[in-house]
Amino acid sequence: MRRGPPSLRSSRWRFGLFSLLYLYQGLVAGFALTALANHFAAAGASTAQIGRHLAVVGLPWVLQPLLWGPVIDRGTPSRMGARRFWLVLSLACAQACLAGLLLLGADAGLTAISAVLFLHSLAASLADTATDRLISGTVPADELGRTSAGTRAGFVIGSAAGTAIFAWILAQYGLPAAAGALLALTTPLALAPVIVRETPDDRLFSLRRDAPPRAPGRGRMAEVVLFTRGLLAAFRGRDAAILLAMCFAIDFGLALFQVPFAVALVQVHGWDAGDLSRLQAGLALLGGTLGAGGLGAAVDHMGPHRVLRGLLVACALAFGGAGVLIGAGWEAAAGPFILGLASVVPALLYVALLPTVLLASRAGRASATQFQVYMAAMNLGDVAGSALAGPLAAVMGSTLVALAVAALFVLCTGGVRHRGPANVAQHSEA
Repeated sequence: MRRGPPSLRSSRWRFGLFSLLYLYQGLVAGFALTALANHFAAAGASTAQIGRHLAVVGLPWVLQPLLWGPVIDRGTPSRMGARRFWLVLSLACAQACLAGLLLLGADAGLTAISAVLFLHSLAASLADTATDRLISGTVPADELGRTSAGTRAGFVIGSAAGTAIFAWILAQYGLPAAAGALLALTTPLALAPVIVRETPDDRLFSLRRDAPPRAPGRGRMAEVVLFTRGLLAAFRGRDAAILLAMCFAIDFGLALFQVPFAVALVQVHGWDAGDLSRLQAGLALLGGTLGAGGLGAAVDHMGPHRVLRGLLVACALAFGGAGVLIGAGWEAAAGPFILGLASVVPALLYVALLPTVLLASRAGRASATQFQVYMAAMNLGDVAGSALAGPLAAVMGSTLVALAVAALFVLCTGGVRHRGPANVAQHSEA
């Protein structure tokens, strides 16, 4: 019996493609958010400047629901598949933006680099919206935990590799060489969606698109109003509001502590920027792979809410321990251990958080936009935490910040209500 071409009908191809797409995101994040930030911190950039860079690069991810959610939810027919068309197109634009880094030269300032990476984030956030919509539409509920573990492992492996590789290249050869290496490593990953189709009957590549489907007698404005009403209705309930606040609080708390602590290790305690980047890479790799597969299986068996609650408690204990160590004057000596507490457990948290958000977003016509609203809340938390990290650390100090983050995780545990295993029937694309 002849097998069809690679498509998302196959569990193996689903897992492989989604993991590779998140590996792509991780490589860029390792370069842009860690290696580059540490490189400029070593060159004398302030916490405020580093935080501004992180906020600018992260801004398109905050605007994701407004920019791209409706585009993906409309599902305009395409011979390539409605979501895969946008995925391939956006990744091509994202690679063009990375190529733009090569034009900046070795003496480019952080502001110019931030602007180019902002454009990349615009394209990459569209690709991410299409990817998440494909996950929501093709992965059965009882595979969400394993899929989440695969995507998380892909992201942190990419982030760890990107941080370590580009920290070394930036220090030894400068920005043009690092940008060239980034483009070379990410291009094969960006080509993966060209090979794996949504359904076996889709064209391998086609730019032809049909008119968007409309209900009989309904104009464009009426469809926009109906879409907006459905989206607003999805967030009126108490559970949706609590989950939205939790998504914001988690990334807000992490950025609030991690940004000033990393800068302080370089500028106050004399750490080498390359050594710090390699340590952060190793910790990210440890956090995203150690136990991620087992956690994914536990999520599929027990349901994401129970696992999520346990991990939130573990995060609260981790940041509480970090605050105690810093308060005892061991910030420099115990720096690697403190970074571990602030990195490993939170990385595992996302394995349970992603299925929770996906299950909350599957109903209705605006499911892609609904999911991206939750993701945007997380990205907004990261941007806000990065922007406020410097001023707040100057007022409160690292000890109080760590303890405040621990308290924030404790509050989050109260918003997780157990709903049992994820036993929802397989969702299919309309």
